[in-house]
Amino acid sequence: MRWEQWERWRGGVRGRPARSRRSPGGPARFRSLRDGLSRGGLSRGGLPRRGFLRDGLLWAVVAAPIGFPWLTPPYGRHSVLLGLGALLLLAVAVRLGHRRPLTALVLVVLGSLLDGNFVFAIPVFSYLAGRRSPGTAPAAAVFGVIAAGGTILNVGLLGTGAATWFLLASVLLFAGVFPWLVGRYRRQQRELVVAGDRHAEAVARERRGAAERIRLRERARIAQEMHDSLGHELSLIALRAAALELADDLPARHRTAAGELRASVAGATERLHEIIGVLREENGGPASTLPAGESVAELVDRAREAGMAARLDGDPLDLPAMAGHAAHRVVREALTNAARYAPGAPVTVTLARLGGRVEVGVANAPPPAGPLPGPPSSGSGLLALRERVRLAGGTLTAGPEAAGGFTVLARLPLAPTPPLDPPPAHPVEGRPAEGRSAEAERRLREARRRVRRSLVAALGAPMVLGLVLTLVYYPFATAGAVLDAVAFDRLPLGAARQELTGLPRRQAEPPAGARPGCEYYTDGNFPLAQATWRLCFSDGRLVGKERIDR
Repeated sequence: MRWEQWERWRGGVRGRPARSRRSPGGPARFRSLRDGLSRGGLSRGGLPRRGFLRDGLLWAVVAAPIGFPWLTPPYGRHSVLLGLGALLLLAVAVRLGHRRPLTALVLVVLGSLLDGNFVFAIPVFSYLAGRRSPGTAPAAAVFGVIAAGGTILNVGLLGTGAATWFLLASVLLFAGVFPWLVGRYRRQQRELVVAGDRHAEAVARERRGAAERIRLRERARIAQEMHDSLGHELSLIALRAAALELADDLPARHRTAAGELRASVAGATERLHEIIGVLREENGGPASTLPAGESVAELVDRAREAGMAARLDGDPLDLPAMAGHAAHRVVREALTNAARYAPGAPVTVTLARLGGRVEVGVANAPPPAGPLPGPPSSGSGLLALRERVRLAGGTLTAGPEAAGGFTVLARLPLAPTPPLDPPPAHPVEGRPAEGRSAEAERRLREARRRVRRSLVAALGAPMVLGLVLTLVYYPFATAGAVLDAVAFDRLPLGAARQELTGLPRRQAEPPAGARPGCEYYTDGNFPLAQATWRLCFSDGRLVGKERIDR
């Protein structure tokens, strides 16, 4: 349904004429609404139905590990309320993730303080934040705030050990930063695809414009040739009419008619010059210096006299004006290209009448000295030839041969024929299209550069951050807590605690299930610096020492 039909239908339903005044985007908005309704993408209230379905599915996936423990027995005193609150927080984060993805990620991280199962949702929201956030600086600031705030909370306020801090930092790195980098890479990849589509569209648009300019230029050249040939013929007619007008033996009434004919032809010539003469290239440049009415045979003879190894196969044909001009132009352009790109190569021109059409072919052998250096042809000459042959109602094929030569073949009708539809413009293989948009090229290069940077960041940043995290954690965990094996072996059982020498000034973080009254030290194992030695005391004396089997 068109916009005008929609307006008439709406006015008829309401019982009054439709408004003639339209908003600037009225038809476009109506088409988008119509397309959305036809695809089922809108609900009855105008809300995006598919968006609700996707959000509901996402919420169900991330809520499953969180809601199951809260909503299954045994129930605590406030388990149901806390579970509903956690599910509601997830729903808010899912809905907010479209416009504020980093805020949604912060909500999920804060939810992990309420329930540790929120850690399963952190990679999902981190990936979505990387996919939906346009910049990297806000995300870096958010991760920095989360890392600093988590360190202050766990180490400063809750007294978390170094190993637990390292574990939480690793979770933030691999469950937060790495998925964000993957999402960022996917976003950049999508932007590259869009930039490539825009670039291809710009190139195609420029290609169509270049082809259209060449066609228009060829039509103008045809008009110039018509001006030259018709002007010459009309001048001859006017000259003969003037001779009749001056004849002594011509009756007076015939002399008057001859004078009127001469005046009419002169006026027609002037009008032809005014209408078509303005199309002459270079704003009224000189007329063509080619011989008027030159045939294909004469053109080949002239090329042979200029030094080309050209020969004509077939008898000279008496062609109609349109076909004759097209055939002459095909042979002239092909001979010019052969002299330019295959100097010294023999050229064969063929003319053959086949029923109601004529075939004009020009084939050159490979150049004796090999192909010339330099860029290939832009193909504009062949495109102009195709337009000239198309306007004559014929077809043209051109291309390289397997042996290395080049062949141009035109099939032209002898009787006047309507022009065929113009073929799609394709650039010559190996040659960029004319007029390629520099801005589109720049955007495509920039998009590719961003994708490469994002890929390097997605692969290298987690490793670099993990190495930095390890280098930060290891000195902190081992400082003043390393007991070497020699000092451990020298510790005598039964000795008082204050008499023992070589003990570190502080202990390592105790492992799970640590025994009361025992001290734990590390041997400096990399990278976690876990507890290696257990020294147990009773009444201030060493009663046991052992190596912990990790």
